[in-house]
Amino acid sequence: MSISFLVSNLRVRLAGKTDVGRVRGHNEDDFRIADTMALGVVSDGMGGHACGEVASEIAVTTITEYFQRSDEEEPSTWPFRMPAHATERNAMTLAIKLANSKIFETAQAEPDKHGMGCTVDAIFFAKGRCYIGHVGDSRVYLMRHGHLKQLTEDHSLLNDYRRMKEMSGEEVASFPHKNVVVRALGLTEHVAVDVLVEQIELGDTYLLCSDGLTDMIGDHEILDILARNPQVDSACAELIEAANRAGGVDNITTLLASVEEP
Repeated sequence: MSISFLVSNLRVRLAGKTDVGRVRGHNEDDFRIADTMALGVVSDGMGGHACGEVASEIAVTTITEYFQRSDEEEPSTWPFRMPAHATERNAMTLAIKLANSKIFETAQAEPDKHGMGCTVDAIFFAKGRCYIGHVGDSRVYLMRHGHLKQLTEDHSLLNDYRRMKEMSGEEVASFPHKNVVVRALGLTEHVAVDVLVEQIELGDTYLLCSDGLTDMIGDHEILDILARNPQVDSACAELIEAANRAGGVDNITTLLASVEEP
């Protein structure tokens, strides 16, 4: 089921779905769509028996609650009022940093949760823009005018190697540490957060997804599914079905936000 919100003179419709996949015994992914604003969050837990699912639940809950609480408060006017885009950008950074602190503190206080962590992608729409927060190797894509573009950069060991040297397709496929992330929530007391700001356009579709999707199907198949399926809830389900058909070796989570006529 989808939910929609008016954002300036456009409507943003959001839907999400998560699935355990065909190999894993439990689901460490989580997602959340706020019921009062155009906000979506996706998280992929890490740690297995160290409660990765706990970390991802803390992340999506903390970020959502932070934005909802901030929306209820009056904006600060002292010593001056910040531009709207700066306020929303800062809110995204602070929400994710707060989630990191809560996960880290929980892991330190409870020995059975030591070492847990998670990736996170969050998207918030306001005043004709979207604000994207990113830590880890989950991804955010934008489909616009029939083209698919990856907006986020993977915080992974594989991506670090790619930047350091040219790698052939065969080298990428055989890389032994594909799923090693170099930045995640909960692993250290402080975390660096990537925040992107995009002007939204009518017809845009934003996809937030865990690597259980992108490790199974390529960008061309993702684009094909999104292009022929304008309904965000059914497109989320079809993306997951495609990943499961390809093997479903990990948990799979998809969250879509489409920009529509008001």
